[in-house]
Amino acid sequence: MNRGALYHRHKQNWAFMYDDAHVRVRLRTARGDIDEAAVCYGDKYDWHGTECRTPMNIRISDALYDYWEADVAVGTRRLSYRFLLASGRERIYFGERWLGEQPPEESFGNFEYPYMNPDDAIRPPEWVRDAVFYQIFPDRFAKVGETAQGGTFEPWGATPTKQNAFGGNLPGVLDKLDHLTALGVNAIYFTPLFQAPSSHKYDTENFYAVDPQFGTVETLKTLVEACHARGIRVLLDFVFNHTGNRFPPFLDVLEHGESSQYAGWFRVLRWPDFGTGGTLVYETFGYEADLPKLNVSHPATADYLLQVAAYWLREADIDGFRLDVANEVDHRFWRRLRETVKAAKPDAYLLGEIFHDAMAWLGGDQLDAVMDYPVRDLAIKFFASRTIDAETFANIVSQQLAMYPQQVCEASFQLLGSHDTARLLTLCGGDEARMKLAALFQFTYIGAPCIYYGDEIGMSGENDPDNRRCMVWEPERQNRELFAFYRDMIALRRTHGALRGGGIRFLHAPAGGSTLAYERYAEGERIVVAFNVGDRPQTIRVGTGQPVAGDEAGFEVWEELRTGEVSLPLDGGLELPLGPYGSAVLRRHVRKGAPA
Repeated sequence: MNRGALYHRHKQNWAFMYDDAHVRVRLRTARGDIDEAAVCYGDKYDWHGTECRTPMNIRISDALYDYWEADVAVGTRRLSYRFLLASGRERIYFGERWLGEQPPEESFGNFEYPYMNPDDAIRPPEWVRDAVFYQIFPDRFAKVGETAQGGTFEPWGATPTKQNAFGGNLPGVLDKLDHLTALGVNAIYFTPLFQAPSSHKYDTENFYAVDPQFGTVETLKTLVEACHARGIRVLLDFVFNHTGNRFPPFLDVLEHGESSQYAGWFRVLRWPDFGTGGTLVYETFGYEADLPKLNVSHPATADYLLQVAAYWLREADIDGFRLDVANEVDHRFWRRLRETVKAAKPDAYLLGEIFHDAMAWLGGDQLDAVMDYPVRDLAIKFFASRTIDAETFANIVSQQLAMYPQQVCEASFQLLGSHDTARLLTLCGGDEARMKLAALFQFTYIGAPCIYYGDEIGMSGENDPDNRRCMVWEPERQNRELFAFYRDMIALRRTHGALRGGGIRFLHAPAGGSTLAYERYAEGERIVVAFNVGDRPQTIRVGTGQPVAGDEAGFEVWEELRTGEVSLPLDGGLELPLGPYGSAVLRRHVRKGAPA
């Protein structure tokens, strides 16, 4: 047994409350090393009278490790536990402070989940698991009339640059809600709407005003009300890491230097010497001089921003915030923001832009979820550019899943394109078949998928600014077949609970291979999704996985959900012929009696 590979610690992604009655316990072992695992648990105050044992199952495996899990019912809310592992004839116990063939007589040295405090549970909003987002870049989505202080705009559909604007506005979005309803999305993510000089609006000038180009606070309220009437949630992009250089407190600092009442609001490295003409030196987002970095550790700065968040929840009844550059803002501020936001609207969604391991922000006291850029990167490399094989894809995705509690994965934001990336169709080399495979993965993977505006009708574009072209509204220039595909993917996801919650496990991911299959499962439902990202037909054989809770006994058949074709299992597996860039989505059915 490879004892050096064993890993567990309490809380975070290793032991967490998945519901109010259970703690889900996760253990890491070397891949293929352990035959059986069990968690031995009880109440530390009555160990001998309460000790129980629950078997564990491998839920996820990556290149190096197996991740075992068990849901432990905790009657007294106190949990003391150790692991019993078997490999061949070797049996060992594994606790927090010991490892050996015999455990201590008492619970001392066990792992501890000291108490199941309800307020410690990680509780993302329930609605996010069922959400399908649509990202709108307001200047480029739709335009109705001219707002009062719109500015100078290019003709709709002209070539975008980093400087120009096209006059998209909120009345335009309101006018196009039928498009979103027909598609089937039930959440909108807007990039910033607040007053700012640029077209992207990440350089905030006034946190309390909708940019005049887009409309007014009343326009936003009208739009949110219309969205809510259609069952569509609204997520706004907020930048609490930095402002624009026209933000009044920053202008005051430029004018008055160290004597400004806002001197502590920014991270100043050197104050200007007005006598010698020395300039202000300050921290920024990246190295952008027009984006001064806020000092949210300063009480007045933090209070101001918290009041801003509460204002928009109260005034416009929005449903949450996408938080820009979330990893560069201190944790204390995010804890305070969560308290403020959840007090105003308990089911508001707090989504962070973080590109790396984000567990430090996802313990239930700060953010609800993050944008899953790591999985997006892998999906592009496997489905679009084909620069990694199926084994690499499955191993790293599995590693990513093991980094977080289940409910965090279910609330994650799954994107394939955005205003910060080249468009999906472009990354697929203009190949619609490859694009559809990537989208099928997005809609059958765990987490809430997001469509970047225009992807559903075949828009293309390289990186910024080309990816921010004006939305195409002429029907003859839209790919309506692709629109129907996205509509069907959304309907598929909405119809089957196993695609919105529950677990995932890879069934087929060969080294060097271009075929992939995984299973999504929830109580009473199992769905297998298979892909061939190659240009030659291939037949793959996949196992149908271990039984899951809710499985019925009887004669098993698998129905292809998009065609209605039925496949019969062969010795516990499925044989799936897949054409070039082909796929299959099958759902398990049970029939009583014997096969005909």
